Amino acid sequence: MAQRNVLESARHIVVEGPIGVGKTSLARRLASHLEAQTSLEQPELNPFLTRFYQDQARHALPTQLFFLFQRMDQLRDLAQLTLSDDEYELYRQIYERVSPQAPTPDLVIYLQARPETLIARVRKRGIDIERRISDTYLTELAERYSRFFYNYDAAPVMVVNSENLNFVDRDDDFRLLVERIEAMRGQRGYFNRGE
Repeated sequence: MAQRNVLESARHIVVEGPIGVGKTSLARRLASHLEAQTSLEQPELNPFLTRFYQDQARHALPTQLFFLFQRMDQLRDLAQLTLSDDEYELYRQIYERVSPQAPTPDLVIYLQARPETLIARVRKRGIDIERRISDTYLTELAERYSRFFYNYDAAPVMVVNSENLNFVDRDDDFRLLVERIEAMRGQRGYFNRGE
């Protein structure tokens, strides 16, 4: 009996991790490789984000609610692309009456890196809104992601140390990751390319 290819059979792949770890780069590369669509967060549209980085306690709720509604809108738009007109009308009616929930992922790719690496990457990018992010916040964020995914079991997870990986400029890095994901047989896999 042939083994199932995890990437080709997955309908919903989630790429997660803290700021600066390479989520967007990997998501775009995977989407291109799989001829799939991406659903990316659009932080530049969140009017609360700048204020959040200045005063996290005060602006955390509106910042997160904005991202929640943004994701819900993306799910609605994705449904419109895949459903017939009458199916979409039914979907729209349901959407307006209940809170839609994101589908359970078929695969989660959790990217991690040391806080020092994340800090250096964020500073190097030079994105204006990210200049307000403190080193302490980035360190705490990395630690919280690590704690969350330590116990996460809702979907298969490939834990990827992105310290020495460059999915955009090094084809070998991307190819090796794809091979490792395709070889996954259990609920959890690990990929760490040391240099």
